[in-house]
Amino acid sequence: MRALNTAATGMLAQQLNVEVISNNIANMNTTAFKRQRAEFQDLIYQSIERQGASSSDAGTVVPTGVQIGLGVKAGSVYRITEQGNLTQTGNKFDLAIAGEGYFVVQLPSGEDAYTRAGNFAVGPDGQLLTEDGYIVSPGITIPQDSTDVIISQQGQVQVISPGQTAPTIVGQLELATFFNQGGLDPQGDNLFKESAASGPASLGTPGVSGYGRISQGFIEAANVNAVQEITALIQAQRAYEMNSKVISAADEMLSTSANLRR
Repeated sequence: MRALNTAATGMLAQQLNVEVISNNIANMNTTAFKRQRAEFQDLIYQSIERQGASSSDAGTVVPTGVQIGLGVKAGSVYRITEQGNLTQTGNKFDLAIAGEGYFVVQLPSGEDAYTRAGNFAVGPDGQLLTEDGYIVSPGITIPQDSTDVIISQQGQVQVISPGQTAPTIVGQLELATFFNQGGLDPQGDNLFKESAASGPASLGTPGVSGYGRISQGFIEAANVNAVQEITALIQAQRAYEMNSKVISAADEMLSTSANLRR
């Protein structure tokens, strides 16, 4: 009975759906987290009677035929990269991107990674670092005797030194954009790497056309909507239950067939 296998694929699909939703909910408070959405595709169809086939010697054809679907499969888990809300923190090293782009991070391996999470800090030598201690490219060092740090919307880093009123420029932040942000390879720890699907990184200055602006003293919140996720969770749960009921009904039908007596 096809219904057993078909309903089983439906249960597996909804299980994946719930796993994606649970990850979204778990990361509601993760800085700059981008929610994901599971996409599904129907499986191959079995043709009992093919449409367009000849149905008589007079040249008549079957208009629709009989095709039985064999269930569903996961197509993709798509990352939705819409802007999250900006939350003010008052920390001068917290940076948020208003618009397109990713901060460039230098990994210990020498590779570049990319992040939207701008909750940065300075290390003992004054370098601007991520919360894991990775250098924020292109490697900006804040003088230890600085009394204030100012980061403009264009990513220009300036400091105020003792006895001076005019700020001194100590570095320039860069942003990276990608043709297909959804194709970035997630690494965990709020980091991504470029992939063949994302295309190469295009570096540019914040505030220039195609690149977002920097907001100092803010961080980007996750773009997870709690009401939407709970609604999607309920729908997935109901779909799972309905597929399980199909299996129960198919089992009862098989049981009835097995108990038939002449």
